[in-house]
Formats: sequence, C-alpha cells, structure tokens
Amino acid sequence: MTDATASKNRWLIAISAVAIHLSIGGIYAYSIYQIPLNEALGWDSSSVSLAFSIAIFVLGMTAAFLGSYVEKYGPRKAGLGAAVLYGLGTIGAGLSVQMGSRTLFFITFGLIGGMGLGLGYISPIGTLLEWFPDRRGMATGLAVMGFGAGALLTAPVGNELMLRFSTGSAQYTQGGIATTFFTLGALYFVLMALGASYLAKPPKDWLPSGMEQTESAAEEARSAISGLSNLTARESLRTPRFYMVWLIIFINVSAGIMLLAYASPILVQLGGATTTTAAFITGYIGIFNGGGRIFWSSLSDYVGRTTTYGAFFAIQIVAFFLMPQITGVWVLAAILFAIITCYGGGFACLPAYLSDLFGTKEVSAIHGYALTAWGFAGVAGPTLASTILESTGSYTTALYIINIVLVVGLAIVLLLRWRIGKLQDISTAASI
Repeated sequence: MTDATASKNRWLIAISAVAIHLSIGGIYAYSIYQIPLNEALGWDSSSVSLAFSIAIFVLGMTAAFLGSYVEKYGPRKAGLGAAVLYGLGTIGAGLSVQMGSRTLFFITFGLIGGMGLGLGYISPIGTLLEWFPDRRGMATGLAVMGFGAGALLTAPVGNELMLRFSTGSAQYTQGGIATTFFTLGALYFVLMALGASYLAKPPKDWLPSGMEQTESAAEEARSAISGLSNLTARESLRTPRFYMVWLIIFINVSAGIMLLAYASPILVQLGGATTTTAAFITGYIGIFNGGGRIFWSSLSDYVGRTTTYGAFFAIQIVAFFLMPQITGVWVLAAILFAIITCYGGGFACLPAYLSDLFGTKEVSAIHGYALTAWGFAGVAGPTLASTILESTGSYTTALYIINIVLVVGLAIVLLLRWRIGKLQDISTAASI
C-alpha cells in the first residue's frame, strides 16, 4: 500500500463516492424524457418506459456479475469503467434520438447505460465500508443518498437544456433532446471520472482514530454481528440468511418502485389532486428518497440493521393500509413520502447489513448478488400495479395486495432475526 493511499482523507473518499452516485442517480429523473420523446419523435410511453426498465434490470444483473471485478481490480478502475459506460450510454442515447432509432436507444441508454449504472453503484461501496468501520451505515447511506437525490439535479438541468436547445415553434425538438443527452453524458463522465480517480482502499489493518484502543483490526475484519464469520461471496450464497436478505430487498423495492412509477396518478385518483398538484408533490419524492437513505442508515448504526428493516415493513404495512382510505391530498402525500424514505433506506442500509452478516472480505461481490433483487423488483412492482389497474380500474386493490406481500416481508425479517440469534448461540457454545 503506497504512502499516497495511506494519506488519503476518508471524508474525501466519501465525497468521491457521492459524485459517482449523484451522476448515476440521474436515472430517477428519466420521466422528464417521456413527453419530449413522444412529441418530437412520436415514441409511445410504453416504448420510452421500456428503456428505463431495461436500464434498471441491467443495473441489477451487472452489479451481480461485476461485483467480483470490483474486488479484483479495485474501486478506482471499476469507477472509471462505470464513467465510460454510463457516459457512452447517455451520449449514445443522444445519437439514437438524432437518428430516430428506438432500438439503438434501448441498446445505448438501456443496455450500455445500465451496465454503467450497475458498476458505478457498487464500485465505491466496499471501499467506504473499509474506510468507515465505525460508521458503516452512515458512510454508505451518504453515498447512496447521492443516488436517490440525483434526480434533483438532472431533472431541472435536463429539462432546461431540452427547452434551450430546441429550436423552432415546437417546445421540444429532436435536435434539442439529442443535444441534452450529449451534454449530460459528458458531464456525467467528467464527474464520475473525477470521483473514481480518488477512490482507493485503506492500508491493511487501518483503523480510524479512536478505534485502535477499543477494537483490533483482526476483529473488525470479521462480521459486525458477533458469531457470524467473514465469508467469501460464494460462501455467502450457500447460507439461508443471504436469501432471506434477498427476499427482504425484493419486497421492499417492489413496494417502493411501484409508488415511484405511479405516484402522480395515485394522488389524482385516491387523493383528488389536480395533475399540477400531483406533479408538484411528485417532484419532492427525490428529497425524501435521498433524505431517507442518510437518515435510516445513520440510525441503523445505533439500533441495528435488522431492527431498521423491521421498521421499514411495519411503517409500510400501516401506510399501504391507510392510503386507500385517505381523502386529503397532503395527508396522502405525507404517507407516500414516508414509504419512499423506507424505499431509499432499504438501499442505504443494505451494504452495511451485508457486512454485518458476512464480513467485509468480499462485500462488493455479495452486494452485487443482492442487487439482483432490485433488477427483478424493478419489473415486478410496476407490472403488478399495471396488471391490477387494467383489470380493476383502481389502484386500491394493488395497494392491498402489496400490503399482504409486506406482511410476508416482516415475517422474513423476524425469521432472519431468529436465525442470527441461533447462529450466535451456536458460536457461543462452540467457544466455551
């Protein structure tokens, strides 16, 4: 380990991670392209939405299969690779729009951009866990907060660029949209490359000031939950607790992403909001998505990750039950915001939870495997909602069905808590 690496500031490492996640978090502002692509190119909403679904699915699959790449080559090379992929994917999307090719748009924005999303999402996480053994939840929550809040920057900037670069009488033009993708792609690449260039793992046996007197480096390398061993990625896949965590993430994401996809019409249909008011409220989702990530992840450092996930499901069970019965727009909005904080918090707490359960030895690869739940949930949540809506004409049934699934999720959290306790008892007995 070089002296340069040893002298790095761990808070600058965190800021570098935020720079990467803030860039790829622009995916959450994807809805700003719906109307422009429809008006300028005549692409229907289902085709435009398909590109988003492809990107999210590829994100999950890439995170799974390239997690070992991050472990092998380090966060800097992985982050630079993500910058190239995401930048090229976004610029390629501009070329696709310029050519009027939906197929090329699916390949560039969905496939190539999705690969950049997945690699960029996991590249700094394992490094942050090693630099912040004393604040695992807070550190990863800070980075993932950038992903949740990325839409707050991309949405206004992207919309302004499309309006500014569009010429003629039409509000949005093909050339204006293409130029916007070109500009954003270049900006994403620069920001991600700068962030990746500072990333590095800490020196072996490194501990932050104040921890040396209370914990040894060897102990910290083990799982944060006493009695659970430090496992490789392959070893983790042979444990029941990995699949319990996978199901917990799948259910939590399915519920949250369903609301992200249909928040505006739910506010109109159930709350009686005008489309303008619904759009205004929906615009604040990014704040609660990002804020929930840092709040819940920081809290989990004190109350424990299993307790935090239990709180996510308990809150959402009550919220989804109440939503169909609420008539006030702003009360419904408050409930929606509470659910979105749980959605964001689930992502933020995941890396720290995995390091608790399996150690930090290959946590980037394990995190990648766990994120496949995100990819499948990104398809399952909106699909379930749209299928029920088409058959019933109402979101009420979808909300109640999701609620039943959330009850199953809470049961899995309780089962995981029991499983952890049993493993700790076995470890204690073996050491006597």
